[in-house]
Amino acid sequence: MELELVTIGNELLLGFTLDTNTAELATALNAVGVRLVRSTTVADTPDAIRDAVRDALARTGFVVTTGGLGPTRDDVTKKVVADLFGAPLDLDAEYLEELRKRFERLGRGPMSEKNRSQAEIPRGAVALQNPRGTAPGVWLEGPPGVVVMLPGVPHEMRGLLETELVPRLVRRMAGSDTTVTRSRLLRTTGIAESSLADELEGVDERIAPVTLAYLPSLEGVDLRLTAWHMAAAAADAALEDAVQAILPLLGRRYYAEADGDLAAVVLDGLGRAGHRLATAESCTGGLLGERITAIGGSSAVYVGGVVAYANEVKGGVLEVSPDILERHGAVSEEVARAMARGVAERLGVSAAMAVTGVAGPGGGTPDKPVGTVYVAARLGDADRVVRLGLSGDRDAVRRRSAQAALDLLRGLLARSVGAEDPGLAG
Repeated sequence: MELELVTIGNELLLGFTLDTNTAELATALNAVGVRLVRSTTVADTPDAIRDAVRDALARTGFVVTTGGLGPTRDDVTKKVVADLFGAPLDLDAEYLEELRKRFERLGRGPMSEKNRSQAEIPRGAVALQNPRGTAPGVWLEGPPGVVVMLPGVPHEMRGLLETELVPRLVRRMAGSDTTVTRSRLLRTTGIAESSLADELEGVDERIAPVTLAYLPSLEGVDLRLTAWHMAAAAADAALEDAVQAILPLLGRRYYAEADGDLAAVVLDGLGRAGHRLATAESCTGGLLGERITAIGGSSAVYVGGVVAYANEVKGGVLEVSPDILERHGAVSEEVARAMARGVAERLGVSAAMAVTGVAGPGGGTPDKPVGTVYVAARLGDADRVVRLGLSGDRDAVRRRSAQAALDLLRGLLARSVGAEDPGLAG
């Protein structure tokens, strides 16, 4: 099965809203053997929507739209598509009453009459229940083909994708020779895209027909392996073979698969080894602590941190000696090491990370230009400090610094426990 996607919204074209719906739809559809062959984004105008949907129907006969199902004047998707099918809009009295009750349950007061339009369904269509919002999805099928209209709000769209669209498509394809497109993602850190490509030279031929894509970000380079248009079992087997071919080449650069977070890997390893963790941050200003506390269950390992931006805090709270600060400066190996030791001792933990540096855009010197950062990790009596020369704006420097600190502690932990887990390989 092939279909096209039409995403609708002026905010998408203006760049004010990031289009995450296309990515989520493409991933989910390919995973069940539906090929998304074209995606088009248009404005909230009847002519633009009509032209995009009509042309897509002429090509594939099956279209999914997102957006334009709300209660305001610019929400015209349903009316335009209904006109293309020659299907008048009928009021669904039961849904209208349910909508009124929902407003009462949520304490929103009386429902606006503008919401009445959301209870109008094209004649002959199926309303797709949307428990996360007020606009139902719509499945409309007739001589021009099939159009499935989904809300544009991402969490509402996601709910209907999982509970309505994908199950209906799977049932529709039952009994056919379905092929799927599936992917696996390997996450790496601490190596540039070009260097990683050098280390993986020739692997593309070894893993064919699985393809390899490099996806660089501020935290590292992800590797996406994709098996295209295969039977499900064959795709899974081919991907597993490709992963086993690549992992030995990645070594310690690899830390997790799929959406795994380096902070989660470190927390898990520390917890299993019986350590508790604290952080001391200067230029990252709490970003490292945020990365850690974003992981569910982090309180079992992480006790807290100190944002020591000024030298007075480095000295007064973390007990970095004035002599070290005077002789080496706040951005130095010696201060980073002292910060890690100080926060570990003050908070009574066996593991610590510290960051100090020049995030920019100002503050650099010839000896310590913008992007100079020292990250320190401490585990028991062992510690290590690394000087980084990072590129990018202030946000990039801070995010890369936090990732580097996590990776440094991961290495210390791996050596301390002799980990065979690739995620902890140091």
